[in-house]
Amino acid sequence: MTKMNIAEIQALIPNRYPIYFIDRVDEMEPGKHVTALKNVTINEEIFQGHFPGEPVLPGVYILEALAQAGSIPLLTLDRFKGQTAYLGGMNKVKFRKKVVPGDQLMLVVDIVKLKDYAGIGKGVAYVDGKKVCEAELTFIIGR
Repeated sequence: MTKMNIAEIQALIPNRYPIYFIDRVDEMEPGKHVTALKNVTINEEIFQGHFPGEPVLPGVYILEALAQAGSIPLLTLDRFKGQTAYLGGMNKVKFRKKVVPGDQLMLVVDIVKLKDYAGIGKGVAYVDGKKVCEAELTFIIGR
């Protein structure tokens, strides 16, 4: 399995600030698996309004982080190089614990099905080894 730095990740996925959520890739196997990290900091704009006095990372941000992570093993495949992985759907989404500034989100996505220009990944986000979110993510690969 391969580690990736920010420059390598940004060469694959088009997301940039303020919607870029991957700080590091610890493990990546093309077409199969990724383990990535997102540091949750109080400096993120969303915490100005969600919620004042009790900052909580919105669930949709966690799902977006999982989707960004899950696109990485797909876009490293030769047949998808230079393309974009779009989020085509989400199923079986469950939130189990709130995520707050100071947390490190460990994002684990396993690609369980890949056919033509679509794939399905099983994503789980953890904080301190505890599951905070899980979802089945559908990816559509296109230009």
